[in-house]
Amino acid sequence: MNAEEKKSTSFLQAWGRTTQQMRQMAPLDQAVYQCERAVRQNPTDALLCNRLANALREAGRPVDAIHWFRRAAELDPACIGFHSNLLFMLSFHPDCNAQDLLDEARRFAACHPVPSRSAEALWAEREPTAGRRLRIGYVSPDFRAHCQSFFTVPLLSHHDRTAFEVFCYAQVSEPDDVTERLRACADGWRPTHGKTDAEVAQMIDRDKIDLLVDLTMHMAHGRPLLFARRAAPVQIAWLAYPGTTGLPAMDYRLTDPWLDPPGVGDAFYSETSIRLPDTFWCYDPLIASDELQPNALPALHAGHITFGCLNNPCKLSDDTLSRWGQVMAQLPSSRLIVLVRAGRQRARVIEQLAAQGVAADRIEFVEYMPRLQYLQTYHRIDLCLDTLPANGHTTSLDAYWMGVPVVSQLGHTVVGRAGWSQLNNLGLQELVATDGAGFVTAAVDLATDLPRLSHLRQTLRRRMQASALMDGQRFAAAVEAVYRQVCEG
Repeated sequence: MNAEEKKSTSFLQAWGRTTQQMRQMAPLDQAVYQCERAVRQNPTDALLCNRLANALREAGRPVDAIHWFRRAAELDPACIGFHSNLLFMLSFHPDCNAQDLLDEARRFAACHPVPSRSAEALWAEREPTAGRRLRIGYVSPDFRAHCQSFFTVPLLSHHDRTAFEVFCYAQVSEPDDVTERLRACADGWRPTHGKTDAEVAQMIDRDKIDLLVDLTMHMAHGRPLLFARRAAPVQIAWLAYPGTTGLPAMDYRLTDPWLDPPGVGDAFYSETSIRLPDTFWCYDPLIASDELQPNALPALHAGHITFGCLNNPCKLSDDTLSRWGQVMAQLPSSRLIVLVRAGRQRARVIEQLAAQGVAADRIEFVEYMPRLQYLQTYHRIDLCLDTLPANGHTTSLDAYWMGVPVVSQLGHTVVGRAGWSQLNNLGLQELVATDGAGFVTAAVDLATDLPRLSHLRQTLRRRMQASALMDGQRFAAAVEAVYRQVCEG
């Protein structure tokens, strides 16, 4: 075993815990412990390794999770899900670069070959596209109450149905109100739950889809091999998985000029990158503006600044916590609200911030919560601090909508440039730093400028609503222009 492997497995604990000690552990720690024990007893069981990796991911330990997802994929190389889990998690590894992501994505494609039709053969079965409605297909398991819907609703509801015929291939086992809202946006709704990739490909072929859009890829219940077999003449990746797919049959990926600056990094994607003119995201909070308004700046009555971060705890890298600690050390009365599930991860956050002189009583932990309660938490936060190597994506947009600015730092991969993209669209690019020192300075400067913070509190939602980030008609027109371009040349 080399040094890296020893480090990755160093968290494995002694197995002699008593029942009473187990009861004192947080539920998530119990899950990790039980999975560790099962893997120790069955070290070649790929499913158990995957379960341990999932528990570690939930516990906010991405490096350890990656180790076990990789182990599961090695033990059962035929399992698509294990390999997809690994690919998705790699974006959270602090030492993973764009080349690493591309290499693993191409490895995925090589490990899971499927027969693929040619675009030319499929076009031969379609009518000429000039002068007719293009038939667009969207593939997702998340046409439901899911964060993906904050972005699919604005696009699908603003499609020009006179020029585009919209089909949704929905792997939804339990439809809800959002499902029905999205169904109303489609000319064709095709339930795919329980169907194989081959069966879904036949449905797409019968519908004579010109262009197929993947919304999920390597996230839960994605269908990467449906796209690997080329189910439509033109295939595009967008939304939930912003990195490269590595699939030869995936023709394009949608991005924007901020996530992927023109001429920079295109070689790290197996697809051709198409930059939308403004933004990768168009956001709808799916809650009425008059139902939940931004409040007055909390610091005005609390007497201190409250920082916050409600991102996925997997994004809380050591480097991120170090930067946060440096910010809070310069503002001794400041507080922090951070989403971390009960368990050892909270102790890690406390330890990391204590190294910067931040006492535990200045930190408030919250759990995952229903959406309305989650949004109301921003009523207690003055300023959000972003994460690296993966920035906040949906959570940052939620924060802006609630009047809370986010200080971000530019990362080295696409998931670390979300703050740069969103803040440029808001005209607040000065809140994005290029290094750690700049991040600390930007956060401290804004936190100590209460008049500016208060002004942002009252104007950020209007600024966001007036931007491309919430202009569904503008976004749909930009996407449709891409569709027409790639289908008609």
